[in-house]
Amino acid sequence: MRKVIGIGETVFDIIFKNGQPISGRPGGSVFNAMISLGRMGQHPLFISEVGEDIVGKTVRQCMTDNDVSTDYMCSIDQCKSAVALAFLDANEHPDYMFYNDYPKDNRLDFTMPDIREDDIVLMGSFFALDPDVHEQLITLLDQARNMHAIVYYDVNFRKNLVWQARHLMPALLENMEYADIIKGSDEDFVNIFDEHDSKQTYDDHVEFFTKNFLFTQGDKGATVYGNGFCKSYPALKAELVSTVGAGDSFNAGIIYGLLKYGITYNDLKGSIDEATWDKVVRCGIEFSAHVCGSLENYVSPDFAARMKASD
Repeated sequence: MRKVIGIGETVFDIIFKNGQPISGRPGGSVFNAMISLGRMGQHPLFISEVGEDIVGKTVRQCMTDNDVSTDYMCSIDQCKSAVALAFLDANEHPDYMFYNDYPKDNRLDFTMPDIREDDIVLMGSFFALDPDVHEQLITLLDQARNMHAIVYYDVNFRKNLVWQARHLMPALLENMEYADIIKGSDEDFVNIFDEHDSKQTYDDHVEFFTKNFLFTQGDKGATVYGNGFCKSYPALKAELVSTVGAGDSFNAGIIYGLLKYGITYNDLKGSIDEATWDKVVRCGIEFSAHVCGSLENYVSPDFAARMKASD
């Protein structure tokens, strides 16, 4: 069975609406995707770090409950686990504030997982750019590249990072160098490159690194670029409750689609036909639409059961 390996931050998300907290649960960009994939029966591995506190125990328990391996989780002694405050606006879109007191040194001391050809490695968000853990990330990516595993990079570059864009650019470009699939939202590329157009973003900033580019635009859907391929896909209509986990769930759906339809490393280096892209992207859009209808950051067990029953 092909493995899915995630590397990213863990936080405890507290969601606010009209200035009042309405929900709290473990989160983090890659973490959310791993929980969805665990519920889908993919047994993912997750590399991350937590403090030795109640939040850290809650994160680990959430992973265990949802069939995500905790074997590669690192504990940071005498530090508090990270917390994220997500303030929903009128369109249920979050504005974030992050808090952690992790040290700069001795971070992410994990054992390298057994990575094999066609496994999938997911990275993203600020964690993939953090200078305090970037060396460890590159060690993992080197192993993935050597073994011809698929590297999926969700840039997820939030507006609170814009002031650091120039400083973070070398790490971002290095991550793109390793990526077989690059995914980002319209907002991400405005924040990074001040670029609004998907084709201009692809032509000027992505295609040099990989032919496979997923450009998402919220309720306007997604545009997918491949080797000699470009197609836009509409979003599914959904009753919006929260978009906190929308992009993360899209990633989980795409990865599930890659596995379900047998897309390999060599396929991505070559070309994928339109009918196959249609099926893979449909998974991403369905996962994302479902999560937007709840305060959960991940697909529900009922949704997972329905999807698996239809396979």
